[in-house]
Amino acid sequence: MKTAIYSKTKSGTVLELKNLEQPVPKDNEVVLRVRAASVNPLDWRMKEKRPGVDVAGEIVAVGRAVTQFKPGDPVFGGAKGAFAEFACASAAKLAPKPESVSFEQAAAVPIAGLTALQALRDKGHLRPGQKVLINGAAGGVGTFAVQIAKSFGANVTGVCSTRNVEFVRSLGADRVIDYTREDFTRDSERYDLLLDNVGNRTLWAMKHVLNPNGRCVMTGAPKELWRALLRVLKGLVWPPFLRQKFKFLIANINRDDLTTFGELIEARKVIPMIDRRYPLAQAADAINYVEEGHAPAKVLITVP
Repeated sequence: MKTAIYSKTKSGTVLELKNLEQPVPKDNEVVLRVRAASVNPLDWRMKEKRPGVDVAGEIVAVGRAVTQFKPGDPVFGGAKGAFAEFACASAAKLAPKPESVSFEQAAAVPIAGLTALQALRDKGHLRPGQKVLINGAAGGVGTFAVQIAKSFGANVTGVCSTRNVEFVRSLGADRVIDYTREDFTRDSERYDLLLDNVGNRTLWAMKHVLNPNGRCVMTGAPKELWRALLRVLKGLVWPPFLRQKFKFLIANINRDDLTTFGELIEARKVIPMIDRRYPLAQAADAINYVEEGHAPAKVLITVP
């Protein structure tokens, strides 16, 4: 099978397409034929030998302990080395793909979609009528967060660049702040929840736009969260943030939340936004494009 794999060369680490044997599932795993996968910051920041976590495809083999899936089932979720023709995945990190949801839409969901859902619902405890500000509203997590927050009945303000203002507004944002013209941390509004997907502001600055009981949830790759944690440790000499709560989140890919997300898409409450599609042979180009940091929505890798 063809698979994208990182290799060390004299010029540095490069992503190449190589031929490997099809994986064999362990007892609690399945092997699926990949139909689509999506790119995440994890795919270049961690420099794993075989990138790719988000996946959608059809099961071709199941481990001995797997009872909920069978060959031929269409699924989506998290896998190992999803930038390939076939990938191995834990059965617990997969859910059935709803019939009305395409493989591409499903592949866009796992990390970004569940990050948005878990940040707003579990960490942010978002309720109808509350005001939420989403920093990085045009990115993978942000585009899902705007739509989910609106489906929860929240009043949503999105922060993005000039070129994405209308795009974020089309997702349902009640207000959009262009960060090239206005610093959201100096906004006169006060918010019940701030979802920070960028990490470009200090906690002290973000504190000023929160209500006394407001929360700030910070998302991102592990390196970004460690940097944010250092900012918190440096701030331990402060008062307890006037009851404001700052929390960190790395998505937990699980069947229940994937199923919930599939229902949101079927109900048209959330529509996965796709920026570009690349064939498997151009996986390196897809990663380079996302690494530039200006991709609105999700970037997919498709497998014939």
